Amino acid sequence: MSTDRLLPTDEARDLIELTREIASRELRPKVDEAERTASFPREVFRVLGRAGLLGLPYPEDFGGGGQPYEVYLQVVEEIATAWAAVGVGTSVHVLSCFGLFEAGTDEQKAAWLPDMIGGERLGAYCLSEAHAGSDPAAMRTKAVREGDEYVLSGAKAWTTHGGEADFYKVMARTSDDGGKGISCFLIPAGAEGLSFDRPEEKMGLMSSTTATVVLDGVRIPVERRLGAEGQGLSIALAGLDAGRLGIAAVATGVAQAALDAAVAYAKEREAFGKAIIDHQGLGFLLADMAAAVESARATYLHAARLKDAGRPYGRQASVAKLVATDHAMKVTTDAVQVLGGAGYTRDFPVERFMRETKVMQIFEGTNQIQRLVISRHLAR
Repeated sequence: MSTDRLLPTDEARDLIELTREIASRELRPKVDEAERTASFPREVFRVLGRAGLLGLPYPEDFGGGGQPYEVYLQVVEEIATAWAAVGVGTSVHVLSCFGLFEAGTDEQKAAWLPDMIGGERLGAYCLSEAHAGSDPAAMRTKAVREGDEYVLSGAKAWTTHGGEADFYKVMARTSDDGGKGISCFLIPAGAEGLSFDRPEEKMGLMSSTTATVVLDGVRIPVERRLGAEGQGLSIALAGLDAGRLGIAAVATGVAQAALDAAVAYAKEREAFGKAIIDHQGLGFLLADMAAAVESARATYLHAARLKDAGRPYGRQASVAKLVATDHAMKVTTDAVQVLGGAGYTRDFPVERFMRETKVMQIFEGTNQIQRLVISRHLAR
């Protein structure tokens, strides 16, 4: 793990130490079995919530931690270093609270936000559809107003925590006016007509349940719409910038774990009379891995500091997501190489790190989409 963090306050340092303690006590002893059996770690999220780690970037008035994004993301990285799926889940949960915090009324926030931020109610974020992953404006899920209710019909694909969450932040079409016709809704898990397909059988993040959310005439009161009609896509896209930083932090955490495992192995394994880390070819490979991890961390922290300063950070968030996930893919692949045949077995975690990292180049906007976002910013 990285031990040379520059944190802005004593409170932030205490948070990192608390996170490491919880990771050592609650995460690392459970991750292998949960990943092997594809068991969703609901109780782990309760532990994180009760420790105050699921609402760090939100104000203390609502039960949050009141921490800058710079600190929150480093907590996410520490969680992901121990358990990638829980790191992803933490980022998704924080993102699922964003719409209510940014666009909700005072009454809505008072009613729902404390339990959400406190982690007693775990969230899911429903934007993508099977035919509209990178083009949310093409979504087909509809919300039709009938008096004081909306009736929602459609399906949301690739939903993290699908079937396990207590609430779902859902984007749905309220008119045919392209992206301007999309609105945002907060749907409780027990809503009639809400169901879930069988979880996806994935190559990694086995303990993170991913499922299609099916809305079959789900009726919810108008009070569960967040913001005005037609504001949904802007809420979604604003949240995605922050969500991309969360995934950048997760990817950096997994890369750090892979580097730690590779260095530990290279110090112990001997070849030709000395530890393999002392052979220049392998030592240089580890040096490149370390440089990749540290540059990824610096990139996401730069974007976070812009966000904390109230400055535009969309381009930098895309850069961070692109750089961190591409670096993590290479670092985890190289970690398998360092361990050789042992790295290809499940006796060591590096093969899992490699499988887990692949999807990070895909979700929260593929890395091809990140390049598109960055190039459009440059064209302006």
